[in-house]
Parts: sequence; C-alpha cells; structure tokens
Amino acid sequence: MQSQRLKNDSLVTQFILMGLIDEPKLQLPLFFLFLVNYTVTVVGNMSLIVLIFLNSHLHTPMYFFLFNLSFIDFCYSFVFTPKMLMSFVSERNIISFAGCMTQLFFFCFFVNSECYVLTVMAYDRYVAICQPLLYTVVMSRRVCSLLMLGSYLLGFAGALVHTGCMIRLNFCDSNLINHYMCDIFPLLQLSCSSTYVNELVSSVVVGTVVIVSSLIIFISYALILYNVVHMSSAQGWSKAMSTCGSHIVTVGLFYGFGLLTHIKPSTAGALGEGKFLSVFYTFGVPMLNPLIYSFRNKDVKLALKRTLKRITN
Repeated sequence: MQSQRLKNDSLVTQFILMGLIDEPKLQLPLFFLFLVNYTVTVVGNMSLIVLIFLNSHLHTPMYFFLFNLSFIDFCYSFVFTPKMLMSFVSERNIISFAGCMTQLFFFCFFVNSECYVLTVMAYDRYVAICQPLLYTVVMSRRVCSLLMLGSYLLGFAGALVHTGCMIRLNFCDSNLINHYMCDIFPLLQLSCSSTYVNELVSSVVVGTVVIVSSLIIFISYALILYNVVHMSSAQGWSKAMSTCGSHIVTVGLFYGFGLLTHIKPSTAGALGEGKFLSVFYTFGVPMLNPLIYSFRNKDVKLALKRTLKRITN
C-alpha cells in the first residue's frame, strides 16, 4: 500500500522547460532573432516545395528527394520552435507530460527520417554520376517511392522505440527540464528510476543509424570521387561536383552538429553546452538547407524565374 502511494506521488503530469538562457535582458532580442529564423525556415522550405511541385523539369529523383527533405525540415521546425518562442515571453513555459512525449516522438521521427533521406540522396548521386546510362532504370519512380517510404517507416520505428522507452520511466523530485525542448538526455536526468535500458537502447539505435547511414554516404562519395578523378572531361568533372556540393555541405552540417549535440553529456555543464550546440542543429540546419540548394543551383533559379513570370503575367 505504501509503495503504491509513493508510486502515485512520483507521477509527473507536466514539465517546465527552462529555455535556452536565463538572462532577462536577452529574452526579447532572442525572441525576435528566433522568430526571424523561424520565418526564414518556413518560407524557404515551403518555397522550395512549391517550386519543385509546380515545375515539371524538377520532377526528377534528385528533386523528389529534395522535396521530401524540405518537407521534413518544414514540419521539423513546428515541433519545438513555438514552445521555444514561448520561453522568451512567458515566466514559466509549461508542457504537459503527454505533450512532452509527443514532442519527443516527432523530434526523433523527423531527425531519423532526415538522416535516411540524406543517405538516399547520396546513393542517388552515386547512381547519377557512376552509372548514368542506368540512372532512369535504377532510380525509377517506384524505387524512389519505396526508398522514401522506407525512410519514413524507419524514422517512425526509431521514434517509437525512443518514446516507448521514455514513457516507462518514473519522474519524481523535479519537473524542470534544462532545455528548450523535450530531448532524450535532459529527460533522463530527471528520472528517478533506472535509465540503463534507455541509455542502452538510445546508444544502439542512434549508433546503428549513424554508422549505417555514414557508411553508405562515405562509400557513395568514395566511388563518386574515384569516377570523377578518372573523368577526362573538365566539364563533366565540374558538373559532377556541382550536383554533389550542396549535399556534401548539408551532410556535413547535419552530422557535424548532430554528433556534437547527441554525444552523451556526463556532467550538468556538458548538458548545458549540448543545449547551446543543439541550437545550430535544430534551428540552423533546417533554415540553411533551402538556401544551400538554391544559391548555386541553376535548375532552382530557372524554376523561380518561371514561377515568378507566371505570377506576374
């Protein structure tokens, strides 16, 4: 009876997100800074989605995957940005237990899905450069659809595992999350039950995703580099690099900041440092992706001109 009462007392129905920084003077400037970031992210990714949808010359496997990457970044920004903005203008940024678990699920879902989409895009570039004559056969519409479906299903499975393991924990003494969103490690810091299973599952799932996707991306670009080096045409070399450059930058930003953020913090100080690093990962990458794929991309520029011409006419 006593153990049951203690168990009921330990149940947390809501959490308080502490936000990014506890400096009253910086709250308003940071609010406007992240509001601008949010606007650019939403407008940039939505514009790329619309351009690809409306222009038939962009209906190729490469832009099909880019369409899905922009869609993921667009949805991804809605998961945590509204609560982040609230933390700058409210005294206590409260989120329910169910809301927190929902945020964690969609955060993991979109992050995992983006990881797989970037992997598929690397494979697509390998086929386009190393097997150009077979490209339309290998990267058929059916194959592209199956690759995207697989990316979303694997992302869903990973998110389900992380969230399921988190729900089984008990939260007792404190409900203050030292973060601006419900992430895995800040939540584990609050749990009063054993987190060994969660840490093991998190390490296995994240490790498998990172190792497998990184290996596929590395092998794809190693083969691309090998073929590019042996190209006799300077124009062919330049074209190959131009189609891969944007993807390489995106992968570097995504994996670079992602690994720095999700390497397990061992101290409270390291956890706080991971919170600031995650800003680049959660806010910077979704905002930069449409810019990276637009500035040096002739096809996107042409699509923008055609679309603007239709609107003005």
